[in-house]
Amino acid sequence: MTTNNLVLDDVTLTYPDGDGRLTALDAVSLDVPAGTLTAVVGPSGSGKSSLLAVAATLVTPDSGRVVVAGEDIGPLDQAAKARLRRERIGIVFQQPNLLPSLNTLEQLEVMAHLSGRKDGAVRERAMTLLGAVGLADQAHKRPHQLSGGQRQRVNIARALMNEPSVLLVDEPTSALDHERGAAVMELLAGLTRERGTATVLVTHDRTHLGRADRTVTVRDGRLTEDASV
Repeated sequence: MTTNNLVLDDVTLTYPDGDGRLTALDAVSLDVPAGTLTAVVGPSGSGKSSLLAVAATLVTPDSGRVVVAGEDIGPLDQAAKARLRRERIGIVFQQPNLLPSLNTLEQLEVMAHLSGRKDGAVRERAMTLLGAVGLADQAHKRPHQLSGGQRQRVNIARALMNEPSVLLVDEPTSALDHERGAAVMELLAGLTRERGTATVLVTHDRTHLGRADRTVTVRDGRLTEDASV
């Protein structure tokens, strides 16, 4: 039986709003099994980014449980959450934010070094991941020498460098044209299956949702299944 690598169980998140509080997530529950990609859609301000932040352990909900790779994050302190993010969670931000002074290979290697890994296997894994995203021949190029689609592929490979159980992806196609956006979505779906990650992808773009295993909608902080695509 496949273990759920990411579980949000009855999660509620509120923020201060004047004299009251604004509900960003309202009793949200979501199970994401290993090797599957769940797409999260919804209008701006609906709670998509809040869901991603809670899943990434960047924000602590008011109530409910978040379980990453079998570990309930509720009892963890900030240092333990940071360690969990480094070791078990890969995050693909909307903008790649690559370091301009590093080449493509070094962008990946630095992630392993931040986790204390400096053995010879680091470069081998980095090259394997660059091959998986079709950029092995771009290993020594710096960000300004890459196209937008290539930079996003580096972003994805970098997020996978520490072999995460959970992959969280924020609007990966927002700055890409249709063809490059389709290629990135296909890549994410393939890597999710191959590497067994529990992947959550937040997007406004409904064009490529057919590549997701499941689509859910967040509206006014509430989650519903089977979005119309």
